Amino acid sequence: MKRGGRDSDHNSSEEGTAEKSKKLRTTDEHSQTCDWGNLLQDIILHVFKYLPLLDRAHASQVCRNWNQVDSSKESAEAACDILSQLVNCSLKTLGLISTARPSFMDLPKSHFISALTVVFVNSKSLSSLKIDDTPVDDPSLKVLVANNSDTLKLLKMSSCPHVSPAGILCVADQCHGLRELALNYHLLSDELLLALSSEKHVRLEHLRIDVVSENPGQTHFHTIQKSSWDAFIRHSPKVNLVMYFFLYEEEFDPFFRYEIPATHLYFGRSVSKDVLGRVGMTCPRLVELVVCANGLRPLDEELIRIAERCKNLSAIGLGECEVSCSAFVEFVKMCGGRLSQLSIMEEVLIPDQKYSLEQIHWEVSKHLGRVWFPDMMPTW
Repeated sequence: MKRGGRDSDHNSSEEGTAEKSKKLRTTDEHSQTCDWGNLLQDIILHVFKYLPLLDRAHASQVCRNWNQVDSSKESAEAACDILSQLVNCSLKTLGLISTARPSFMDLPKSHFISALTVVFVNSKSLSSLKIDDTPVDDPSLKVLVANNSDTLKLLKMSSCPHVSPAGILCVADQCHGLRELALNYHLLSDELLLALSSEKHVRLEHLRIDVVSENPGQTHFHTIQKSSWDAFIRHSPKVNLVMYFFLYEEEFDPFFRYEIPATHLYFGRSVSKDVLGRVGMTCPRLVELVVCANGLRPLDEELIRIAERCKNLSAIGLGECEVSCSAFVEFVKMCGGRLSQLSIMEEVLIPDQKYSLEQIHWEVSKHLGRVWFPDMMPTW
Protein backbone atom coordinates (compact mmCIF):
# COMPACT_ATOMS: atom_id res chain seq x y z
CA MET A 1 0.00 0.00 0.00
CA LYS A 2 2.78 2.36 0.87
CA ARG A 3 4.46 1.62 -2.41
CA GLY A 4 1.25 2.24 -4.33
CA GLY A 5 0.81 5.53 -2.51
CA ARG A 6 4.29 6.59 -3.45
CA ASP A 7 3.57 5.73 -7.11
CA SER A 8 0.37 7.78 -6.96
CA ASP A 9 2.20 10.75 -5.48
CA HIS A 10 4.93 10.35 -8.10
CA ASN A 11 2.39 10.33 -10.93
CA SER A 12 0.66 13.41 -9.53
CA SER A 13 4.01 15.17 -9.28
CA GLU A 14 4.81 14.34 -12.92
CA GLU A 15 1.43 15.61 -14.05
CA GLY A 16 1.95 18.85 -12.13
CA THR A 17 5.39 19.31 -13.62
CA ALA A 18 4.07 18.68 -17.12
CA GLU A 19 1.29 21.20 -16.59
CA LYS A 20 3.76 23.85 -15.40
CA SER A 21 6.03 23.18 -18.39
CA LYS A 22 3.08 23.58 -20.72
CA LYS A 23 2.18 26.90 -19.14
CA LEU A 24 5.77 28.08 -19.38
CA ARG A 25 5.92 27.12 -23.05
CA THR A 26 2.67 28.95 -23.68
CA THR A 27 3.94 32.04 -21.87
CA ASP A 28 7.24 31.90 -23.73
CA GLU A 29 5.47 31.57 -27.09
CA HIS A 30 3.24 34.51 -26.18
CA SER A 31 6.30 36.60 -25.23
CA GLN A 32 7.89 35.83 -28.58
CA THR A 33 4.81 36.82 -30.55
CA CYS A 34 4.11 39.96 -28.48
CA ASP A 35 7.15 42.24 -28.69
CA TRP A 36 6.36 45.31 -26.60
CA GLY A 37 9.20 47.20 -28.23
CA ASN A 38 7.52 46.91 -31.65
CA LEU A 39 4.08 48.20 -30.73
CA LEU A 40 2.68 50.86 -33.04
CA GLN A 41 3.80 54.35 -32.03
CA ASP A 42 0.21 55.59 -31.89
CA ILE A 43 -0.59 52.94 -29.26
CA ILE A 44 2.51 53.71 -27.21
CA LEU A 45 1.81 57.43 -27.40
CA HIS A 46 -1.78 56.88 -26.21
CA VAL A 47 -0.46 54.97 -23.19
CA PHE A 48 2.24 57.57 -22.49
CA LYS A 49 -0.38 60.32 -22.25
CA TYR A 50 -1.64 58.78 -19.01
CA LEU A 51 1.81 58.67 -17.38
CA PRO A 52 3.22 61.35 -15.07
CA LEU A 53 6.18 63.23 -16.50
CA LEU A 54 8.78 61.34 -14.42
CA ASP A 55 7.34 57.91 -15.32
CA ARG A 56 7.25 58.94 -18.95
CA ALA A 57 10.95 59.81 -18.79
CA HIS A 58 11.72 56.39 -17.29
CA ALA A 59 9.62 54.63 -19.93
CA SER A 60 11.51 56.42 -22.72
CA GLN A 61 14.69 54.64 -21.57
CA VAL A 62 13.26 51.13 -22.14
CA CYS A 63 14.17 50.90 -25.83
CA ARG A 64 14.92 53.04 -28.86
CA ASN A 65 11.38 52.84 -30.19
CA TRP A 66 9.85 54.12 -26.96
CA ASN A 67 12.48 56.83 -26.72
CA GLN A 68 11.59 58.10 -30.19
CA VAL A 69 7.92 58.19 -29.29
CA ASP A 70 8.60 60.16 -26.12
CA SER A 71 10.81 62.58 -28.04
CA SER A 72 8.13 63.29 -30.63
CA LYS A 73 6.14 66.44 -31.33
CA GLU A 74 3.69 65.66 -28.54
CA SER A 75 6.50 65.60 -25.97
CA ALA A 76 7.81 68.91 -27.27
CA GLU A 77 4.33 70.38 -26.91
CA ALA A 78 4.15 69.07 -23.36
CA ALA A 79 7.52 70.69 -22.60
CA CYS A 80 6.23 74.04 -23.92
CA ASP A 81 3.09 73.73 -21.80
CA ILE A 82 5.27 73.25 -18.72
CA LEU A 83 7.42 76.27 -19.61
CA SER A 84 4.31 78.40 -20.07
CA GLN A 85 3.27 77.65 -16.48
CA LEU A 86 6.57 78.83 -14.94
CA VAL A 87 5.23 82.31 -14.30
CA ASN A 88 6.38 82.55 -10.69
CA CYS A 89 9.60 80.57 -11.12
CA SER A 90 13.07 82.03 -11.48
CA LEU A 91 15.22 79.40 -13.18
CA LYS A 92 19.00 79.37 -13.12
CA THR A 93 19.44 76.49 -15.60
CA LEU A 94 17.32 75.49 -18.58
CA GLY A 95 18.15 72.74 -21.05
CA LEU A 96 15.82 71.67 -23.86
CA ILE A 97 17.11 68.32 -25.08
CA SER A 98 15.52 66.61 -28.06
CA THR A 99 16.81 63.11 -28.75
CA ALA A 100 14.68 62.71 -31.88
CA ARG A 101 15.39 65.77 -33.96
CA PRO A 102 13.67 67.93 -34.89
CA SER A 103 10.75 67.59 -32.46
CA PHE A 104 10.92 71.19 -31.19
CA MET A 105 11.29 72.39 -34.78
CA ASP A 106 7.99 70.68 -35.61
CA LEU A 107 6.09 73.00 -33.26
CA PRO A 108 4.46 76.24 -34.36
CA LYS A 109 7.18 78.83 -33.88
CA SER A 110 4.86 81.22 -32.02
CA HIS A 111 3.92 78.52 -29.49
CA PHE A 112 7.55 77.76 -28.68
CA ILE A 113 8.63 81.42 -28.54
CA SER A 114 5.72 82.31 -26.27
CA ALA A 115 6.63 79.55 -23.81
CA LEU A 116 10.33 80.45 -23.86
CA THR A 117 9.58 84.14 -23.35
CA VAL A 118 7.73 83.30 -20.12
CA VAL A 119 10.93 81.77 -18.75
CA PHE A 120 13.16 84.61 -19.98
CA VAL A 121 10.93 87.29 -18.45
CA ASN A 122 10.44 85.60 -15.08
CA SER A 123 13.95 84.22 -14.61
CA LYS A 124 16.06 87.19 -13.64
CA SER A 125 19.11 85.07 -12.81
CA LEU A 126 19.35 82.57 -15.67
CA SER A 127 22.98 81.44 -15.91
CA SER A 128 22.89 78.34 -18.16
CA LEU A 129 20.78 77.95 -21.30
CA LYS A 130 20.86 75.02 -23.74
CA ILE A 131 18.42 75.41 -26.62
CA ASP A 132 19.93 73.37 -29.47
CA ASP A 133 17.62 72.41 -32.35
CA THR A 134 14.85 74.85 -31.44
CA PRO A 135 13.01 77.67 -33.32
CA VAL A 136 14.40 80.37 -31.01
CA ASP A 137 14.79 83.67 -32.89
CA ASP A 138 16.41 87.10 -32.61
CA PRO A 139 13.52 88.86 -30.78
CA SER A 140 13.40 86.14 -28.12
CA LEU A 141 17.16 86.49 -27.60
CA LYS A 142 16.64 90.21 -27.02
CA VAL A 143 14.15 89.33 -24.28
CA LEU A 144 16.74 86.96 -22.81
CA VAL A 145 19.36 89.71 -22.79
CA ALA A 146 17.00 92.32 -21.35
CA ASN A 147 16.26 90.16 -18.30
CA ASN A 148 19.39 88.02 -17.78
CA SER A 149 22.39 89.90 -19.19
CA ASP A 150 24.14 90.13 -15.81
CA THR A 151 23.88 86.41 -14.98
CA LEU A 152 24.13 84.43 -18.25
CA LYS A 153 27.37 82.43 -18.32
CA LEU A 154 26.62 79.49 -20.67
CA LEU A 155 24.70 79.50 -23.94
CA LYS A 156 24.45 76.51 -26.28
CA MET A 157 22.34 77.04 -29.38
CA SER A 158 23.57 74.92 -32.27
CA SER A 159 21.13 74.27 -35.13
CA CYS A 160 18.86 77.26 -34.49
CA PRO A 161 18.04 78.40 -38.05
CA HIS A 162 15.91 81.40 -37.04
CA VAL A 163 18.79 83.14 -35.27
CA SER A 164 20.93 85.51 -37.34
CA PRO A 165 24.51 86.69 -36.77
CA ALA A 166 23.01 89.97 -35.52
CA GLY A 167 20.97 88.08 -32.94
CA ILE A 168 23.95 86.28 -31.39
CA LEU A 169 25.97 89.51 -31.61
CA CYS A 170 23.34 91.19 -29.43
CA VAL A 171 23.95 88.51 -26.78
CA ALA A 172 27.73 88.96 -26.90
CA ASP A 173 27.42 92.76 -26.72
CA GLN A 174 25.26 92.70 -23.58
CA CYS A 175 26.14 89.49 -21.69
CA HIS A 176 29.65 90.37 -20.57
CA GLY A 177 29.83 87.45 -18.13
CA LEU A 178 29.38 84.81 -20.85
CA ARG A 179 32.07 82.13 -20.45
CA GLU A 180 30.84 79.27 -22.66
CA LEU A 181 29.23 79.53 -26.07
CA ALA A 182 28.21 76.91 -28.66
CA LEU A 183 26.79 77.81 -32.07
CA ASN A 184 26.80 76.95 -35.75
CA TYR A 185 29.44 78.39 -38.04
CA HIS A 186 26.94 80.51 -39.97
CA LEU A 187 26.46 82.60 -36.78
CA LEU A 188 30.17 83.20 -36.35
CA SER A 189 31.38 86.58 -37.60
CA ASP A 190 34.30 88.95 -37.23
CA GLU A 191 32.01 91.27 -35.30
CA LEU A 192 31.12 88.49 -32.84
CA LEU A 193 34.76 87.62 -32.14
CA LEU A 194 35.59 91.29 -31.61
CA ALA A 195 32.63 91.70 -29.23
CA LEU A 196 33.82 88.70 -27.23
CA SER A 197 37.27 90.33 -27.14
CA SER A 198 36.17 93.69 -25.71
CA GLU A 199 37.56 94.93 -22.42
CA LYS A 200 34.11 94.71 -20.82
CA HIS A 201 33.78 91.01 -21.61
CA VAL A 202 35.18 88.31 -19.33
CA ARG A 203 37.64 85.84 -20.80
CA LEU A 204 35.79 83.15 -22.69
CA GLU A 205 36.62 79.63 -21.50
CA HIS A 206 34.93 77.46 -24.15
CA LEU A 207 33.79 78.20 -27.70
CA ARG A 208 32.28 75.36 -29.75
CA ILE A 209 31.55 75.81 -33.43
CA ASP A 210 29.66 73.25 -35.53
CA VAL A 211 30.53 73.46 -39.23
CA VAL A 212 27.79 71.44 -40.89
CA SER A 213 26.69 70.87 -44.48
CA GLU A 214 23.60 68.82 -45.30
CA ASN A 215 23.70 69.24 -49.08
CA PRO A 216 27.06 69.15 -50.89
CA GLY A 217 27.83 72.27 -52.85
CA GLN A 218 24.74 74.18 -51.69
CA THR A 219 26.13 75.77 -48.52
CA HIS A 220 28.37 78.83 -48.67
CA PHE A 221 30.96 79.13 -45.92
CA HIS A 222 32.35 82.59 -45.29
CA THR A 223 35.87 83.36 -44.13
CA ILE A 224 36.78 84.77 -40.71
CA GLN A 225 39.63 87.27 -40.78
CA LYS A 226 42.90 86.30 -39.10
CA SER A 227 42.94 89.65 -37.27
CA SER A 228 39.64 88.75 -35.57
CA TRP A 229 41.02 85.44 -34.36
CA ASP A 230 44.17 87.20 -33.14
CA ALA A 231 42.16 89.72 -31.13
CA PHE A 232 40.02 86.95 -29.69
CA ILE A 233 42.98 84.85 -28.53
CA ARG A 234 44.78 87.87 -27.05
CA HIS A 235 41.75 88.54 -24.88
CA SER A 236 41.09 84.86 -23.97
CA PRO A 237 44.47 83.12 -24.25
CA LYS A 238 43.33 79.95 -22.45
CA VAL A 239 40.07 79.42 -24.34
CA ASN A 240 39.19 75.99 -25.69
CA LEU A 241 38.15 76.41 -29.32
CA VAL A 242 36.31 73.24 -30.34
CA MET A 243 35.33 72.75 -33.98
CA TYR A 244 33.18 69.91 -35.34
CA PHE A 245 33.34 69.50 -39.11
CA PHE A 246 30.64 67.62 -41.01
CA LEU A 247 31.52 68.75 -44.53
CA TYR A 248 32.00 67.23 -47.92
CA GLU A 249 35.54 67.23 -49.26
CA GLU A 250 35.08 70.07 -51.73
CA GLU A 251 33.68 72.38 -49.02
CA PHE A 252 36.89 72.68 -46.95
CA ASP A 253 38.46 75.32 -49.20
CA PRO A 254 37.78 78.36 -46.89
CA PHE A 255 39.23 76.61 -43.82
CA PHE A 256 42.81 76.24 -42.52
CA ARG A 257 44.25 78.79 -44.92
CA TYR A 258 45.97 80.71 -42.12
CA GLU A 259 46.65 80.18 -38.42
CA ILE A 260 43.60 79.72 -36.20
CA PRO A 261 43.54 79.04 -32.42
CA ALA A 262 41.64 75.73 -32.59
CA THR A 263 42.36 73.35 -29.69
CA HIS A 264 40.00 70.46 -30.53
CA LEU A 265 39.17 69.30 -34.07
CA TYR A 266 36.67 66.58 -34.96
CA PHE A 267 36.13 65.51 -38.56
CA GLY A 268 32.91 63.53 -38.82
CA ARG A 269 33.11 62.86 -42.55
CA SER A 270 35.95 62.01 -44.87
CA VAL A 271 38.68 64.65 -44.91
CA SER A 272 41.46 64.87 -47.52
CA LYS A 273 45.23 64.59 -47.04
CA ASP A 274 45.53 68.20 -48.15
CA VAL A 275 43.23 69.48 -45.41
CA LEU A 276 45.02 67.46 -42.72
CA GLY A 277 48.31 68.81 -44.02
CA ARG A 278 46.96 72.35 -43.60
CA VAL A 279 45.82 71.51 -40.07
CA GLY A 280 49.42 70.75 -39.15
CA MET A 281 50.51 74.14 -40.52
CA THR A 282 47.72 76.32 -39.09
CA CYS A 283 46.69 74.91 -35.69
CA PRO A 284 49.65 75.22 -33.30
CA ARG A 285 47.34 75.18 -30.23
CA LEU A 286 45.83 71.81 -31.17
CA VAL A 287 45.21 69.51 -28.18
CA GLU A 288 42.91 66.85 -29.64
CA LEU A 289 42.38 65.54 -33.17
CA VAL A 290 39.78 62.99 -34.27
CA VAL A 291 39.56 61.82 -37.89
CA CYS A 292 36.70 59.43 -38.62
CA ALA A 293 37.68 58.75 -42.23
CA ASN A 294 40.27 59.76 -44.80
CA GLY A 295 40.50 57.23 -47.58
CA LEU A 296 43.19 54.93 -48.88
CA ARG A 297 46.11 57.35 -49.11
CA PRO A 298 48.53 57.03 -46.15
CA LEU A 299 48.71 59.99 -43.77
CA ASP A 300 52.40 59.53 -42.91
CA GLU A 301 53.63 63.03 -43.79
CA GLU A 302 50.56 64.72 -42.34
CA LEU A 303 50.92 63.01 -38.95
CA ILE A 304 54.62 63.84 -38.74
CA ARG A 305 53.89 67.49 -39.55
CA ILE A 306 51.21 67.62 -36.84
CA ALA A 307 53.64 66.12 -34.31
CA GLU A 308 56.29 68.70 -35.25
CA ARG A 309 54.10 71.79 -35.04
CA CYS A 310 51.33 70.94 -32.55
CA LYS A 311 53.36 70.82 -29.35
CA ASN A 312 50.27 70.58 -27.10
CA LEU A 313 48.70 67.58 -28.85
CA SER A 314 47.70 65.04 -26.18
CA ALA A 315 44.85 63.06 -27.79
CA ILE A 316 44.30 61.60 -31.24
CA GLY A 317 41.79 59.21 -32.75
CA LEU A 318 41.93 57.68 -36.23
CA GLY A 319 39.15 55.65 -37.82
CA GLU A 320 38.98 54.70 -41.49
CA CYS A 321 42.48 55.93 -42.40
CA GLU A 322 45.83 54.43 -43.34
CA VAL A 323 49.20 55.06 -41.68
CA SER A 324 52.37 53.03 -42.11
CA CYS A 325 53.64 51.40 -38.92
CA SER A 326 57.01 53.19 -39.22
CA ALA A 327 55.38 56.63 -39.55
CA PHE A 328 53.07 55.92 -36.65
CA VAL A 329 55.96 54.91 -34.39
CA GLU A 330 57.82 58.07 -35.39
CA PHE A 331 54.72 60.16 -34.61
CA VAL A 332 54.40 58.63 -31.14
CA LYS A 333 58.13 59.02 -30.53
CA MET A 334 57.91 62.74 -31.35
CA CYS A 335 54.87 63.32 -29.14
CA GLY A 336 56.09 61.12 -26.31
CA GLY A 337 54.33 60.64 -23.02
CA ARG A 338 52.08 63.69 -23.49
CA LEU A 339 49.76 61.48 -25.59
CA SER A 340 47.27 60.66 -22.86
CA GLN A 341 44.68 59.32 -25.34
CA LEU A 342 45.72 57.29 -28.38
CA SER A 343 42.76 55.59 -30.05
CA ILE A 344 43.81 53.95 -33.32
CA MET A 345 41.93 51.15 -35.04
CA GLU A 346 44.13 48.17 -35.89
CA GLU A 347 42.98 48.38 -39.51
CA VAL A 348 44.56 51.85 -39.76
CA LEU A 349 48.13 50.56 -39.29
CA ILE A 350 49.85 49.23 -42.40
CA PRO A 351 52.79 46.83 -41.76
CA ASP A 352 56.06 47.71 -43.51
CA GLN A 353 59.64 46.46 -43.66
CA LYS A 354 60.46 47.84 -40.23
CA TYR A 355 57.42 46.92 -38.09
CA SER A 356 54.72 44.27 -38.15
CA LEU A 357 51.43 44.55 -36.28
CA GLU A 358 52.83 42.22 -33.61
CA GLN A 359 55.87 44.42 -33.07
CA ILE A 360 54.25 47.83 -33.12
CA HIS A 361 52.48 47.62 -29.78
CA TRP A 362 55.78 47.02 -27.97
CA GLU A 363 57.49 49.90 -29.73
CA VAL A 364 54.61 52.33 -29.13
CA SER A 365 54.31 51.25 -25.49
CA LYS A 366 58.01 51.98 -25.01
CA HIS A 367 57.67 55.58 -26.21
CA LEU A 368 54.42 56.20 -24.33
CA GLY A 369 55.76 54.81 -21.07
CA ARG A 370 52.71 52.58 -20.65
CA VAL A 371 51.16 49.50 -22.24
CA TRP A 372 49.29 50.28 -25.44
CA PHE A 373 47.35 48.19 -27.95
CA PRO A 374 45.47 49.31 -31.08
CA ASP A 375 41.68 49.23 -30.90
CA MET A 376 39.99 46.16 -32.32
CA MET A 377 36.91 46.20 -34.54
CA PRO A 378 34.03 44.31 -32.85
CA THR A 379 33.17 41.06 -34.63
CA TRP A 380 29.50 40.72 -33.69
